Formats: sequence, structure tokens, C-alpha cells
Amino acid sequence: MKQVLLLIACLLTLVGWNQKDLSKKEQQAIAEITVFQEEQNQHYLDSTTSPLKPHELAVFEGHHFYPINLEFAVTAKFERISDPDTIVMPTSAGTEKMFAKYAKLSFKIGDSVCVLFAYQNLKVIKMEGYENSLFVPFTDETTGAETYGGGRYLDLEIPKKKKLILNFNLAYNPYCAYTTGWFCPIPPKENTLNVAIKAGLMKPIEH
Repeated sequence: MKQVLLLIACLLTLVGWNQKDLSKKEQQAIAEITVFQEEQNQHYLDSTTSPLKPHELAVFEGHHFYPINLEFAVTAKFERISDPDTIVMPTSAGTEKMFAKYAKLSFKIGDSVCVLFAYQNLKVIKMEGYENSLFVPFTDETTGAETYGGGRYLDLEIPKKKKLILNFNLAYNPYCAYTTGWFCPIPPKENTLNVAIKAGLMKPIEH
């Protein structure tokens, strides 16, 4: 925990933030993002959990993240879809995965009004502990340039209220951005954002 706090302090210094000037919520958000980044790196660097093949792991030096930007942690209106359709998402491997279109998320990035849809993986929600999980795949104006061409993902939980926080600093890449042999859902066209989401994971560094 001390290492995480030290890393947070270093990050705040690098981006020119004074911790005393931040609210408790902002400090908590930065802590969550910092832990997320550490976990993403450790997951890939640990040979027991990494999706990478041995020769890929040998040259993997860690993920490339955008600088933490709390302007991309936005409040979204959560509208549950009363009679959700079953959505078939193609994957990068040419297969299909089944999802329920669960909710509409409405929010603003700067002056842009945005909409994303949250889905439930019909297999995953049958697993213990994942009953309330939501999956938000998306593309934006960074896709294919600064971020992975196959889009990025957010994981959420069904909120108790009609609002939730969409923190794009927690956006991550599918395994398919780094290696082969995985079945990664391709974001539906309806989850295309016409803004640049400069937060979260960037595309992998090529070797």
C-alpha cells in the first residue's frame, strides 16, 4: 500500500497537481486509476496470468497509458432497457458471442453529448460474482491511431441509482491487441464515439 501511495504522489508531481488542492473524491479516483495501471502491468508480466506467449512476454516492458485525466471520469445517466435485445457480437477470430443490450449511458465529454450502450455477456453473468457485471466496448477518434484499432473496453457494475461514473482512465485493451488465439468482441457501431478519448490504455508498443 505504501508503494501505491508513493506512486500516486509521484504521478501528482509529474502532472503538476498538488494533492492538497484535490478533493477526496479526486484523490480516490487517482488512487483507483493508479491501482488499475499497476494491475494491468502485473497481469501481463506474470507468466501465470499473462495472455502473452513466452517470446512475447520476453520483450513486453509494460503498457503505454495516457496521463491520468479526471476530465475523462464523467457522470453518465443510466437508463435500463426494459426489454433487452440479444446482440450478437462478432469477434476478432471470426466467431460470435452473445450479449444482452442492458442499458443506455448518456454523458458529455467537454461540449459533446455522447451515448454508449452497456451489455451483459450471457455466459459471464451465469458465473458466481459476475451477475451484475456490464461490458462497454467502444471506439473513438483515437482508435487505430493512438489506441488499438479493434477498440477498447470498460467493465462496470449495475448501479443502484440512475447515474454512474464512466472513468475512461480505466479503459483497457482486449488481449487481441497483444497476441493471437483469443476471441475478442468487436465493438458495435452504435458504440462509436465521435470524440477523442485520450485516457486509459494506448495501443501496444511495437518491437
